[in-house]
Amino acid sequence: MGRLKESVIAREERGQRAASLGDLIQAGIGVFCWCNRCGHSAEATTAMLVPQLGPGFPVPEIGTRMRCTSCGSKDVATRPAWPSHGPITRHD
Repeated sequence: MGRLKESVIAREERGQRAASLGDLIQAGIGVFCWCNRCGHSAEATTAMLVPQLGPGFPVPEIGTRMRCTSCGSKDVATRPAWPSHGPITRHD
């Protein structure tokens, strides 16, 4: 990748911020969590997380405060639980 393109991408990324719990509450969306160790996944409600972490807490950092209920690992990743578009069928 060229230096000009890298600098443009870096500039655009500096202007973005991670979604917060407050953003998810307004959108009515939960937090999707998955364990990078065993692959277990679950969805946490924002109503449960906001009293503990506050509405300004960034969603990607929530995983640092969680533990997998399946294997006990602290290697948990989080993202907004965007609504599903249903199962994907064949792509021929």
